[in-house]
Amino acid sequence: MLAKYIPYKETHSFSTIVLDYLEGKKVLQPFYAHRPDLAGFKAAIEQQNRTVNRTLLAEVLQKQYAGVSTSALLKENIELLAQENTFTITTGHQLNIFTGPLYFIYKIVTAINLAKELKQAYPAYNFVPLYWMATEDHDFEEINHVKVEDKMLTWDKKAAGATGRLSTKDFHDVLSAYKGYLGISENGQKLAGLVEEAYAGHDTLAAATRALVNGLFGNQGLICLDADEPTLKREFAPIVFKDITEQHSFSNISAANAALEAEGYKTQVNPREINFFYMTDQLRERLVEVNGQFLVNNSTISFTKESLQQEINDFPERFSPNVVMRPLYQEVILPNLAYIGGGAEVTYWLQLKSNFDFYNIPYPVLLLRNSAMVIDQQSARKMHILGINHKSIFHESVALKNEWIKAHVNLELCLEDERRAITALFDHIKLDAYKIDKTLSQSADAAKTKAMKLIYGLEKKMLRAEKRKHVTSLNQIDGLKNRLFPTGVLQERVINIAPMYILYGDDFINALLESFHPLTHDFTILYA
Repeated sequence: MLAKYIPYKETHSFSTIVLDYLEGKKVLQPFYAHRPDLAGFKAAIEQQNRTVNRTLLAEVLQKQYAGVSTSALLKENIELLAQENTFTITTGHQLNIFTGPLYFIYKIVTAINLAKELKQAYPAYNFVPLYWMATEDHDFEEINHVKVEDKMLTWDKKAAGATGRLSTKDFHDVLSAYKGYLGISENGQKLAGLVEEAYAGHDTLAAATRALVNGLFGNQGLICLDADEPTLKREFAPIVFKDITEQHSFSNISAANAALEAEGYKTQVNPREINFFYMTDQLRERLVEVNGQFLVNNSTISFTKESLQQEINDFPERFSPNVVMRPLYQEVILPNLAYIGGGAEVTYWLQLKSNFDFYNIPYPVLLLRNSAMVIDQQSARKMHILGINHKSIFHESVALKNEWIKAHVNLELCLEDERRAITALFDHIKLDAYKIDKTLSQSADAAKTKAMKLIYGLEKKMLRAEKRKHVTSLNQIDGLKNRLFPTGVLQERVINIAPMYILYGDDFINALLESFHPLTHDFTILYA
């Protein structure tokens, strides 16, 4: 695949705060620790001074990968975590069935490529790509469906509690539907084999997701971590108790939000007084404080401060961080150097820096994941015929149509020369009127404004009339935009890996690995 690149700003798809962060705007400097470039990573490496239980982390991973076929590189990466000169390069995501939209795949590839790039730049250190599986998330409706072409496939299930613990025993119907879409081609059958082994061969959604991601990326040394683990939670337990009882994250992040909003930025998340859930197999409910008691919403469970301390000590796995505390948990248990996320994640991580500082936990280098659009051969041919390139395809449909009309019609549809002539004429009239009566100059200005409005209106009517003559070409522009921007958004936010894998097989993933450059901060366009 041929790769071309454009700045994120020219896609008109990213928020102001994300673009300003990439640009290094001074106003955002208090909200992160290091710039997302090689110099920033060098500083982050030199400032690493915390102790992580590396032995425990490696033991947990070896237990989680028991029974999973792993590559030599993956095994080596797990073993490397025991060494002090090894760092993780982390991305995270929910357990969307069949990997969900393409941006999940793009996150993974960004992490893999960044680890490789850092190893080249700093060979004395090891960098291990890691996928943090959001196994404790309870928003099942966000992950239980996937769109393939125009069909939505849904895992119809009554679910409660952490999604990673959900049984896959009733996954057969949606699995069969997905495999039916994949068809009988060699590429389709290969992906069908991967999803069959993952979802039919494992009892929980967490185990199934690990198996599928390992099947796609295990040969790149990618580690998948399920942090819903009692021994790992025990490492985080002191912060859990302190934050529930003293509510520091609420005050720290609220202050950061106010500071960002004062600079005109929109924040992504809002902290609660208590930013933890109480979690068992069929329950994940918020903790709230009422009159000195700590209550679990929608249940009869409650704790005093003393019994809460005991519960955290005995069952740390029952305390699940929400979106603003999960990043802190991640950085406590991992020797992590970077976090890779989408635009929304970059925004809310910028809100968290003060909380990291309070708990004296190093804040990782924050990196926007690579984004991409794949242009198939049919679409590329239409773009060539219509005179649309990899930059102009991001323009709105109306703008593209106007550009096409002006480029392909011999008639002069722009009345700019006429507007200049009318302006000159009315300026002359105004001068003569002023000589007769000073108050007439205002009447001349009003007449000029009215005339200019008439000219603008006539120009629009001429353009609309010309468009009606070229309805076929203009409909092709609509069709092209709908194909490359399904539902009007970036392709990566809607399309699953399935259609790409059917068409291109492993070449698709290899093209991503070859073309993604995490530190250049450009949007990637791939011509298939």
